[in-house]
Amino acid sequence: MVTKSQSLSLEGFTFRESWEEKKKRAEKIVDLLIKTYPREKLLIGDPYRTLIHCIISQRMRDEVTYRVWEELFKRYRDIETIAATPIEEMQEFLRKQGVGLWKTKGEWIVKASQIILEKYGGKVPDDINELMKLPGIGRKCANIVLAYGFGKQAIPVDTHVNRISKRLGLAPPRVAPEKVEEYLVRLIPKEKWIYVNHAMVDHGRSICRPIRPKCDECPLRELCPYAKGLVTDDDIKGNGRRKG
Repeated sequence: MVTKSQSLSLEGFTFRESWEEKKKRAEKIVDLLIKTYPREKLLIGDPYRTLIHCIISQRMRDEVTYRVWEELFKRYRDIETIAATPIEEMQEFLRKQGVGLWKTKGEWIVKASQIILEKYGGKVPDDINELMKLPGIGRKCANIVLAYGFGKQAIPVDTHVNRISKRLGLAPPRVAPEKVEEYLVRLIPKEKWIYVNHAMVDHGRSICRPIRPKCDECPLRELCPYAKGLVTDDDIKGNGRRKG
């Protein structure tokens, strides 16, 4: 990651700011986010349950995800039971629970469980590259497992983190989520990575919403180029001005 970070460019931002200025501003932003959205407990469970939660959560509302996740483990209990469950049965369970993409997710859940048992001795790997070899686990989910399952320093970039990072000018407005992660890793002290996702998610739900964000109420407004009109939603969508 260090090598990739060193290759990051300041081109693509919609305003001028040196790396040193950006890094100082990023640290102030993260400190304010942590203070505004404290969370005593960051882990939601063991790595395996966190992994299953992440598979279910894709394109799902949080409240639905949590309900289905709880019901799944009430019924199937552990990794051995889930791995031995016919894929069609898991798919039908998810369908009845109102889960979107239930066919795909049902297959991912069973096959990922089987692979973890057979290849990793029943223990979820704590390496991002190994995690991404599992069905249904992309980079975002892998980082969620590392952060919330293992308590490791990682920055999962979901839709909230992607949007807010770009509005805050911590990543260029048009880069992919994977690239957003690289910018955040470079700008934010490692010991604070694990807090970034939950704090930005909370901020995105309450203040920095996709539509009609509450900039006047935002504790970050003095540090935010979006609040100052230097970054727009059109920039992020790709319809805005082009600056080198």
